[in-house]
Amino acid sequence: MIHITCDLLQAPLLGNALTFAFDKSTTEGKITIGLLVVVSMLSWTVMITKGRQLFKALRMSKQFFAAYRATRDPMDLFRSKKEFDGAPAFEVYHDGCEELAYHLEKNPAKIKGEIRISNASFDSVKVSMERAVSAQGMSLEKGMIILSTAVAGGPFIGLLGTVWGVMETFSGVAIAKAASLTAMAPGVAGALIATVVGLFVAIPAMFAYNYMVTTIRAITQELDNYATELVTAMEHIYVDNRPMSEEIADALRSLQAENRANQSSQSQA
Repeated sequence: MIHITCDLLQAPLLGNALTFAFDKSTTEGKITIGLLVVVSMLSWTVMITKGRQLFKALRMSKQFFAAYRATRDPMDLFRSKKEFDGAPAFEVYHDGCEELAYHLEKNPAKIKGEIRISNASFDSVKVSMERAVSAQGMSLEKGMIILSTAVAGGPFIGLLGTVWGVMETFSGVAIAKAASLTAMAPGVAGALIATVVGLFVAIPAMFAYNYMVTTIRAITQELDNYATELVTAMEHIYVDNRPMSEEIADALRSLQAENRANQSSQSQA
């Protein structure tokens, strides 16, 4: 009795049970288990790559926001050509500043010696940032469908293999007309391993999916808030927000000054 107990304690019970169940599973059950292994490999690949992406995004975003808020001009980081690779907010910032710099160069409006752009040109800057926010959100969510499929589909695929195996076991017992526990146990064990593997696939994917979805939601919300903050800062410094009457008056004064200059050059000639 003592020897038997010691042997049971030393034996890897879980490993023996899984090995026995896999050996006794049907061909359909083994195909199901193989499919679940493929799903597991895909989900673990997504968990590792997406986890690294989110970790880098959080770390680089923290550095970017610290550097951005240490400046007074929203274009300072862009002009100094600093890079924060992996930070979604930096990609939004870079696209917005690139579009703003283009309009400052191609469509400038001089107001009291300062170069600004019109509201029509600034609309292009806002569209560029909205497009960047959407692109970063899609990049963060890429691959999450695989995890959600593993969470929802893993147990059902395993259950399909189990039900199929149990059906074949009872069919064999009915044909053999030997309804004993010894005859049924191997088939039932071989059928149940499919559900066990399905749960092994779904449980890690469920925890990873919930964590990653929450993190992605927080990052995208932060992106939306930052885009609004950046638009406000750019509009305050670089956009011509004068009333229409003042713009017309300035245009008339510029035209009159140009006419006087032309008349003066003609009279001298």
